[in-house]
Amino acid sequence: MKEQDSEHIAFSKAAIEFAAVANEYCNFIEGQQQYPLKAFLSTLQKLLPLLYLKTSMLPPIDDENAETPEKYLSEVDYNFLLGKLNNKLGQHDTFLEVFDQAMQFSETSVEQSISENLCDIYQDLKDFIFVYRMGTTELMNDALWECKNNFEEFWGQKLVNVLRAIHSLVYSEALNEEQTTDPGQKNKKGNNWVSKHFRNQESNEEFSDNDL
Repeated sequence: MKEQDSEHIAFSKAAIEFAAVANEYCNFIEGQQQYPLKAFLSTLQKLLPLLYLKTSMLPPIDDENAETPEKYLSEVDYNFLLGKLNNKLGQHDTFLEVFDQAMQFSETSVEQSISENLCDIYQDLKDFIFVYRMGTTELMNDALWECKNNFEEFWGQKLVNVLRAIHSLVYSEALNEEQTTDPGQKNKKGNNWVSKHFRNQESNEEFSDNDL
């Protein structure tokens, strides 16, 4: 890495912290099968606001390349993950959306899918992570720009919408009654990252490149 590159926005504290949280989100979604539903939703309840915060804290970014960053997540991979999440959430996957432009043209309620919203967020973040790991400053910059732009115009709204549905489920008596065992010990490792982050914030510890 050139000395001037180390001062580039792609290597800034805000960008590195965002990349670390984006990477953790992707890893968590990919490993969802190891979590009982309640533990899965409870972790998302904490991880999604953190992702929103870190993305919103990214500074203004200039698009340095006229070409659109390459996409790495295939439609097959997307649909495979979507099916796994849909099966996991089952009857809890659908929620009524109250913030949707289509509602003004509809006489009925607009339904949304938690799994689809989570996959849409995952798709942008996974493509970003692939490029960011290359370490090429110009590509990293443009991937960061595109992800931030898509957050503002597309998946940021999806994130807050799905968080509302997840909040409702986490505190749902019906969902709590479905849990016959305590998932805490089984998923202790998976939940540690989120807990560790907030402990680190309290002790003023920061993310580094090692988090990626």
